[in-house]
Amino acid sequence: MTPAPAPVLATHSGSFHCDDALAYAVLRLALGLGRAGEDHRLVRTRDPAVIAAAAIAFDVGGIHDPATGRFDHHQRGAPQRPDGLPFSAAGLVWQQHGEAAARALLAPLGAAGMAAAVAAEIDATVIRKVDAIDNGIGPREGVLGLAGLVADFNPSWDSPALGDAAAEDAAFLEASALAEGVLRRRAAAIRARLAAEAVVVAAQAMAEDPRLLVLDAKLPWQEPVFRHGWPVLYAIYPVPNGNWMVEAMPPERGSFAQRLPLPEPWAGLQGETLEAACGIPGAVFVHARRFIGSARTREAALAMARAAMAARHG
Repeated sequence: MTPAPAPVLATHSGSFHCDDALAYAVLRLALGLGRAGEDHRLVRTRDPAVIAAAAIAFDVGGIHDPATGRFDHHQRGAPQRPDGLPFSAAGLVWQQHGEAAARALLAPLGAAGMAAAVAAEIDATVIRKVDAIDNGIGPREGVLGLAGLVADFNPSWDSPALGDAAAEDAAFLEASALAEGVLRRRAAAIRARLAAEAVVVAAQAMAEDPRLLVLDAKLPWQEPVFRHGWPVLYAIYPVPNGNWMVEAMPPERGSFAQRLPLPEPWAGLQGETLEAACGIPGAVFVHARRFIGSARTREAALAMARAAMAARHG
């Protein structure tokens, strides 16, 4: 029996941008495709007949119709987000295939069940920015932004590769691999943060004192506190050297201040000097800026936090 021909994915030839490089990465992830030439063909062309015959066409062809695998945004009447932001090819592909792509990214981490939440956050924090940049809306990224990094893969004006279709296609594949790597790391980071939030919520629910957040590991904890509006003053958690940290909660996101700094008489002290100043055996150090301290045991760290709260009312 003759095997079915490999499906063709088509996009435009010539210079590429972040949206088409990223869209191709998303399609490969969502559809479970390997490298171009293995289980599918990637064709970069502007030939209308070739585009029309492709199984999927993105960023080219003048049609947006997900049901037939068409994801272009250059035509009149191209779709926009509810707030009026025009989609790029990456945004159009993500709307249709983003959750499947996120599921593929999360499966090796045993977190495929988080696909919907991760896909939504990637859309809000990554894909929207690609849409805006590709459509000339909003601030430009710097040279280290994803769009700038992808653009650097294009052959320069004086490169022998310019106009060489094979060389330009190879550069596109390299750029798309970079975009895929960024998606992988972003999905992993979001998964870790969501998992951390679940741990923080559980810890706060079990807290004897809602002002003290006691954790069994160092993990991102401040954002859940802000989001839930908890009265946390200190987080207590272990670090790899065996010590337990006492970290003060800032009053607002991005602030270097603290809701309640550790006591001023402890600032910059360590070891026996700190133990004598605070009266807590096992106290190790307090930073001069009083936002963090440490102790040798969980009990000593909790004692430092309680003493700091008592000092405010002393």
